[in-house]
Amino acid sequence: MTVDELLALPVSVGLTTAGRPFGLGRTKAFELAKAGEFPCRVIRVGNRYRVPRSAILEALGIADTLTARDANGEVA
Repeated sequence: MTVDELLALPVSVGLTTAGRPFGLGRTKAFELAKAGEFPCRVIRVGNRYRVPRSAILEALGIADTLTARDANGEVA
C-alpha cells in the first residue's frame, strides 16, 4: 500500500486490510492476532478484530502529522 492509500483508510479496519501493509495474508493476520503478535495494536470487538489506522501508521513509522490533510490534500 502507498502512503496515500494508508492515509485514506477509515479510522479502523479489519485484520485482512490491516495486514496488507505488512505483507500479511488473511490467514497469517488472524493467526498473529490470536497469538497477540500482530505487528500493531489490535482491538477485539466481540468476535471481530479491528485495527486503528493510527496504530498501522505508527508501526510503519509514518508521522501522525501526515494524517492532517486539508480538502486539497495539502498537509495542514
